[in-house]
Amino acid sequence: MATTLLIHCPDAPGLVHKITGVLFQHGLNIVRNGEFVERHDNHFFMRTEVAGTFEAETLQRELRAVLPPAAVLRLSDNRPKRIVLLATREYHCLGELLVRHAFGELNAEILAVVSNHEVLGPFTRQFGIPFHYLPHTDRTREAHEAEVLATLATYQPDFVVLAKYMRILSSDFVAAYPNRLINIHHSFLPAFVGASPYAQAYERGVKIIGATAHFVNEQLDQGPIIAQSVIPVDHTRSAQDMAQAGRDVEKIVLARSLHLVFNEHVFVHRNKTIIFD
Repeated sequence: MATTLLIHCPDAPGLVHKITGVLFQHGLNIVRNGEFVERHDNHFFMRTEVAGTFEAETLQRELRAVLPPAAVLRLSDNRPKRIVLLATREYHCLGELLVRHAFGELNAEILAVVSNHEVLGPFTRQFGIPFHYLPHTDRTREAHEAEVLATLATYQPDFVVLAKYMRILSSDFVAAYPNRLINIHHSFLPAFVGASPYAQAYERGVKIIGATAHFVNEQLDQGPIIAQSVIPVDHTRSAQDMAQAGRDVEKIVLARSLHLVFNEHVFVHRNKTIIFD
């Protein structure tokens, strides 16, 4: 299996030559490579898949010697990511991920599902996945989030996926998993943020509806976008029709975004993503 080298740093002349030179000196074969310079702030990104054996500490030390001091460098062995899913009542995104997981299509291990409702428990357990019902009623948001965070901590996930988890997360919760919380939003962001996006879309008479998968930050539905897609609609579609059609878009966009993240195709830079696909 190839190892993925991920580098980003201020741009400078000859970076690709210097990096590939070090890889060549270690006898590594470049299987796939992509690079990009964000011209707005002159920042360099490079994703390289290499095959061969090497000593990781030595390779990283020699790479850092040819890179700018502010360079961020990471080697990934592309192991399956450890993830926990948060859900509420809707089954379509959860079901899509559980099925893909069962057939080995996620490059991830689903450790558990956590929900503030019981309705998805029997469905989840059919896949042999632990289900934690943590109700939010009769307690403060702070107390409920503390309970969810404590449950997540027992699994030590690499990522937490909000598979239609219909709760607004506090800044403290988000801070616990920086760039590791992934949400699916049922509209084509930045349009129609917040609640009832299909009703908003219907009232505006939109001609397309879509879905957006993004990392979660402290601003509601404003985190770095990973993947988006749309489908056409017209005036004959009710808000309910749009919602039903939108569910299919949502589950595919979420699965697509997880494929990109879990296979190391995504850099987060400021409030946007750089994606090599």
